[in-house]
Amino acid sequence: MNTNDKVAGTPGPALRFEVDIKPLFRELDRSSMLDHFDLWNYDDVVSNQDAILGHLVSGSMPCDGPWPESDVTLMRQWIDEGSHP
Repeated sequence: MNTNDKVAGTPGPALRFEVDIKPLFRELDRSSMLDHFDLWNYDDVVSNQDAILGHLVSGSMPCDGPWPESDVTLMRQWIDEGSHP
């Protein structure tokens, strides 16, 4: 669980990119996408968040297998909450 113990769908502190989202992206994920954008860069992820979420939902990202549904839910919730840094 992330450091602020936020559970998807529950009230509490807003999800944050640096604490909750960035750690979901592995070095392999980052390196495979660097030709397009940096998954460890807040501005890059926010600029591409809808496309990233779409690929996560479809299971086409990351390239070696889909994220657990709980991680996809965190990403969706972070976007819904306003994509805080």
